Amino acid sequence: MKNRSLISINDFSKEEQIGILDLAESFEKQPTRKILEGHVVANLFFEPSTRTRLSFDTAVNRLGGKVIGFADTSSTSVQKGESLKDTIIMVSNYSDLIVMRHPKDGSARYASEVSSVPIINAGDGANQHPTQCLLDMYSIRKTQGTLENLDIAFVGDLKYGRTVHSLVMALTNFNCRFHLVSPPELKLPSAVKMHIKEKQLEYTQYTELQDVLPIADIVYMTRIQRERFSDPIEYEKVKNAYILRNNMLKGSKESLRILHPLPRVNEINVDIDDNPKAYYFQQALNGVYVRQALVTSILGVI
Repeated sequence: MKNRSLISINDFSKEEQIGILDLAESFEKQPTRKILEGHVVANLFFEPSTRTRLSFDTAVNRLGGKVIGFADTSSTSVQKGESLKDTIIMVSNYSDLIVMRHPKDGSARYASEVSSVPIINAGDGANQHPTQCLLDMYSIRKTQGTLENLDIAFVGDLKYGRTVHSLVMALTNFNCRFHLVSPPELKLPSAVKMHIKEKQLEYTQYTELQDVLPIADIVYMTRIQRERFSDPIEYEKVKNAYILRNNMLKGSKESLRILHPLPRVNEINVDIDDNPKAYYFQQALNGVYVRQALVTSILGVI
């Protein structure tokens, strides 16, 4: 994987994805090592982020590397009209690896074509979020002991949810069954469903959350994303479509774990936070170990 960009989760084979998860396990046991000394990673966040940006910062800092970049374009030449191409070319002169989040679909792929260093896609519009996908896979495997033959329920914004798109694509390699819960307006796009169909796997669409809770091994909640709606009225119609509460988990599997890419708004009630089935905060921590594995693999230091 040395010097390879990660734009789509499909850029890495099933075997390579598993290799990242295995390496992440070793970083969970020993997250602080000085193996990135002399390396510079640029975090370019053209769109707001907390967990993704800070977990990349933490991953690199704990390994002895340096982080440059920005979390807000207001203090950059983007405000002066500098193109994405020029920004990427310049930053690739200063760094060994670029981590980029951008609001436009396809921006990360374009950046990889003009950059002289590898690009890691930290989310491009409503398209993909492959590093979130890898940490989700790590969390599923850690809690279930396997990625194979699981019942996975995706709930909420399946149309614009880039984390959902990446994870569905990845899990088609593991013979999972997909339970898709959303308002009619926010169904999983046909292009993503095609990946399920091509593997001849099962998927079922629902509008009621309660229907999937007795079945699921994993419930993957997502927020309805206000920023993806051009019409505020359409957002208001669906913003509270699904709210998971603690009393709704009666009758669910003991092994059920609830995931969420975060941030949450109100789609997971805080009364679930102390339930052993809640795993979303640990899931976010797992992102540090997965991103350590990813950065060191691409930089070729391990």
